[in-house]
Amino acid sequence: MIKLLRRMGAYITAALTGKFNEVADPKVQLEQAITEAQDQHRRLKEQAANVIANQKQTEMRLSRAMEELESTNAKARQAVLMADDATKKGDTKKATELTNAASSFATRLITTEKEVETLKQLHLQASQASDQAKSAVQQNSMVLQKKLTERQKLMSQLDQAKMQEQMNTAMASLSEAVGQDVPSFDEVRDKIERRYAKALGASELQGETVEGRMLEVEQAAMDSEATARLSQIRSQLGLETAPATEAAPGQVEGGSAPTA
Repeated sequence: MIKLLRRMGAYITAALTGKFNEVADPKVQLEQAITEAQDQHRRLKEQAANVIANQKQTEMRLSRAMEELESTNAKARQAVLMADDATKKGDTKKATELTNAASSFATRLITTEKEVETLKQLHLQASQASDQAKSAVQQNSMVLQKKLTERQKLMSQLDQAKMQEQMNTAMASLSEAVGQDVPSFDEVRDKIERRYAKALGASELQGETVEGRMLEVEQAAMDSEATARLSQIRSQLGLETAPATEAAPGQVEGGSAPTA
């Protein structure tokens, strides 16, 4: 039962993820991916800084331990020399005290030597870890820079894709219906052409009827009358000579009848 619920949960998660990816803005998702990569790089640098700091701290501890080792070794040698000198002088008490001091210095010297060896191992490991951390940061920085450069390319491609999609939609709307309330370009063109053809057909039919012929005669008469009126106006304005009329009987052209 638990296994079935897990499978159902995984299926629902995958389905919701798919639906989300379908409606999500790629530009926003790209920015989210870049932001996440930058956050990871920042965390990697912080971890690397801690590793390098540990290496530096181990190096300082080793340096102090080596200084302590050198100082303790010098004190032990000095105590041995002084004890030997006291013995030669017959000062048994002082020689014993100096011998005990030299022994204490020798014990401290052994402890310090062990500490130095341990710190050397730690310093070697810390140095290796520090080098690895630096290399990891450098490699991840190169990867991040590559992603930032690629982001610009992807942004440009995304803008071009959006523009091309809008162009495709606009071109498709010229030949395909884009909705129930919005006719396509072809539909509007066919409608206009049908209306124009119908008007031409009706005009041809009108010209073939008696009424059409009567209108044609009336129009010809109006045109003739208009031509005559225009000729009269021109004659009055002296723009052209009026047409000559036949002379009446007993009259000569250009004057009155001759006298007897």
